[in-house]
Order: sequence, then structure tokens, then C-alpha cells
Amino acid sequence: MNRLVDRRLSGKNRSAVNRQRFLRRFKTQIRKAAAEAVSGRKVADLERGEKISIPSKDLSEPIFHHGPGGRRNIVLPGNREFVSGDRIDRPEGGGGGKGGGGSPDGEGMDEFVFELSKEEFMDYFFQDLALPDLVKKQLAAVPEVKRARAGFVSQGNPSSLHVVRSMKQAIGRRMAMAAGPRDALREAEEALEALVTQGLGASAEADELREEIEALKSRIAAVPFIDTWDLRYANRVDQPTPSSQAVMFCLLDVSGSMDEDRKNIAKRFFMLLYLFLTKSYERIDVVFIRHHTVAKEVDEEEFFASRESGGTVVSSALELMKDIILERYPSANWNIYAAQASDGDNWEDDSPRCRELLIQSILPLTQYFAYVEIEAEEPQSLWHEYTRVKAASPRFAMQRILTLEDIYPVFRELFRKKVA
Repeated sequence: MNRLVDRRLSGKNRSAVNRQRFLRRFKTQIRKAAAEAVSGRKVADLERGEKISIPSKDLSEPIFHHGPGGRRNIVLPGNREFVSGDRIDRPEGGGGGKGGGGSPDGEGMDEFVFELSKEEFMDYFFQDLALPDLVKKQLAAVPEVKRARAGFVSQGNPSSLHVVRSMKQAIGRRMAMAAGPRDALREAEEALEALVTQGLGASAEADELREEIEALKSRIAAVPFIDTWDLRYANRVDQPTPSSQAVMFCLLDVSGSMDEDRKNIAKRFFMLLYLFLTKSYERIDVVFIRHHTVAKEVDEEEFFASRESGGTVVSSALELMKDIILERYPSANWNIYAAQASDGDNWEDDSPRCRELLIQSILPLTQYFAYVEIEAEEPQSLWHEYTRVKAASPRFAMQRILTLEDIYPVFRELFRKKVA
């Protein structure tokens, strides 16, 4: 009997193959467990990994075993608590652990618990999310390339043989190789003709010239019509092409009516959105706009951390967004998206202005505009105007967030992949 001993050093990820096989096998259970896990964590902690539990019953495999068989007579002991027809309550506790199917004798099996890495957890969380309506061009995580002509090469696939170029090479080679013999042949023929004119055509010198002429003609005829050196093949290389570009506008209401709780919900929504964009798409710009009575473009740190506040004029943010689009992001070259968070409290005469800006100026330039109204017990004036916008354009979507627990369901609803 042969025995093989594997003495290779085990690397850090020696179980990576088995782990990936396990993740594929229990994909459904892991996705369900991951969805349950995110409901109890903060958005800021989304990037860390997570411990996932899978019920033991989902890991069991079917087995064959012998049944009791035959006809059996069983005597069960009586009791002082139940009579015929009573319902028996489920036993409490048990030695099998949580969901482990404990038995009265204390035996059972615990749930299988393992830890997902940050990348694995985010893959499962974002698996069914996408920016909607990418109708212009497909955003690519890998740079796009196209085959472009790049001259000719002396080696290549026979199917790419360039006949005209090869024939030009052959003609040039034959002319170069036969140039010297042709000049010598012309001189020998002129010398022989001169001897014949002088009446010395039968002399020994004339015979030598005739032999030289024959040798030169044979030398010229020996030059091949085409040679492997003459072959030329069309060369094509991968040339990077500009992939489609996308920009996401994040509009945050920081007016006085947006208290810290509302701002906290809005910030968490945008943090989740920003994390989703950077995870899913490589080539995308993000523009942060804060507004109260006036709007201002800010960087990410100021967008989330600044404590500036004031009144509410929502149209100022939409006006600034329109100006930025016209100045930096032409719709012919960019896929434009926007997400707006507000409590909906706005000046009565400004809400119709927002509706007009969206329908007439912004939505024709954008692919998708999402609006979330935060902690508004009753729909505000902005919500009523935006309802008319939603009815007028399929590119507009709106949802309400009442508590922190609503962030994930609303986000997934706004950015769920559409089934073709």
C-alpha cells in the first residue's frame, strides 16, 4: 500500500477553497442571515464583518437508516395533568442551545456560527442593489477596451495575413536582390553586342561573355517570387476607450427644522448611499450639497460634520445642482443621479418652484432622482408637490423614513435592481 505525506507549508488561506465552496452551497441561508444581521447594526459599522448563524437543520444531510418495522405494542405512563383532547405546550429550555432542537435528555446540536469578512458581508448586502435605469451606457468596474489597428508585423495569425502589403514587400525584396546582377547583365550584353558589331562574335572573349550572361540570368531567375520574410500581418492592439461616467448628487437639508435626530437619519442614509456607490462602481463622482436658505457645495467631511443651520429654501439646492450640471457634467457624456433628504418643511411658495425646477430643468438631464422625507408624521408641502413630480416622470422616486430602522428598507426599495 502506498502512503503519501503532504509536507507542503500551509499558507494563511489554506481553507479558502473550502470556504468558497461552503458559501456557494449555503448561499440562500447566508443571505437571509446577513439580512437579519444588518437590521441591528449602525450604518457606520457596515464595513466590518459579521458573525452569521445557520440553523443546524439547514446543515443536515439526508441519511438512510433502519426503521422500527413490524407491529409494536407500546404502553405509555399516565399523568395527573392532562385528559384526552388537551393541547400540550411546547417544552421550555432544552440542552440543544438556541434553535438547536434540544431533547429531554439534554442532548442537541447548536447552530453553526462562522464569521463573514468585510468584503463577503458587503457582497451579500449589496447583491441585489444597483443604480436604476442605466440606459445610456453600462457602468464598468473594469476599463473598456477595443481592438484598434496598429500597423503590420512580420508574424501573426494566417487569418490576419495582409496580401497587398506582403506583395509590396516581395516586390521590393526582389528588386533589391536582383539590382546588382541586372546591372552586370546589362553591361555584359552591351559588351557582347559591341564584339559582334566588330566581327568578333566567335572569339573566346565573346564566348566568355555569353557564359557570364547565362549565369547572371540564372542568378536573377533564382530570386524567389515571395519569401516567408515578405509576409506581413495586420496588427491589432487593445486600446482603452472612455467608459461611461456617472455622478451622484447628494442634497441634504440642514435647516432649523432638521433637528439632530433627523440630521442623523439623513447622514446615515447618505453614508450608506456613498458606501454603496464606492463599493459597486469604480468610475463615479459624488457632489455633496448642503442647503438651508442658501445652498453650498461642500466636501464629504463638511457635508457630514458641519453644524451650520438656518431657514429652508429647497429650490436653492436644486438651482445649484442645475448650475453644476450645466457647468461640469453635460448629460450627453454623464449619467446623472441625485438623492435628496429633507423633513419636507419648506416655504409654501417655494415648493411649487421646486416642482417646476425638477420637471422642466433637472429630470430631463438626470437618469434618476430619489427623495426621502425624514420623520414627518404628516406629508409636508414639499411631499405634495413631489407627488405631482412622481406622476409626471418615471425617473423620480420618493419614500419616507420615520425611524432609524426604516433606512435599510427604504434604501433597498429605492435602489433595487429591476427585473428585465
